[in-house]
Amino acid sequence: MTQKTNVRERLLTAAFEALHKNGFNATGVQDITDAAKVPKGSFYNHFESKEALGVEVVERYAAAGAERRQVLVGGTGAPLARLKAHFKALNQLGPATGFSRGCLLGNFSAELAGQSADIRAALGGALNNWTRDIAQVIAEAQKAGDVGREIPAATLASFLLNAWEGAVLRSRVEKSAAPLDAFMAVTFNKILI
Repeated sequence: MTQKTNVRERLLTAAFEALHKNGFNATGVQDITDAAKVPKGSFYNHFESKEALGVEVVERYAAAGAERRQVLVGGTGAPLARLKAHFKALNQLGPATGFSRGCLLGNFSAELAGQSADIRAALGGALNNWTRDIAQVIAEAQKAGDVGREIPAATLASFLLNAWEGAVLRSRVEKSAAPLDAFMAVTFNKILI
């Protein structure tokens, strides 16, 4: 790894942490460069703007999510069980952080959708890919006869992701797993039947 690549990676890592913890607007370039332990001027050697960095942070978060979803879309076992395990694993992240962070995609959507077209486009792509993966698994469950076919898999997937993101936001407000538990109970006992 070259020195230049190392500085860029340090900036991305520091930005990822700071932006997820504090939000985009509450985090300045100086905060990021201080956390990365690099001079502030080096930021602009690697990123055109804070917004461009925000796009890369969303893309990095989305790539990590896609990697986690490989078990969901390509794993073994019943599709409905894989989907339940996927959300159960995600729900464990809330208590692990004291319900302080939530999902970066949801956080940025709430904070930046009206502020940055570039970040909004990156968020849209990430959410669409995630919805597609969920829809694939729901379609498998429908084909297996484990989920009704009255509602298309893509519609169910979109609804579930929207509901989960809302539950994550509410869990942050309440500092409680109760909204996430309610999501699981309703999703897997009433919706996906």
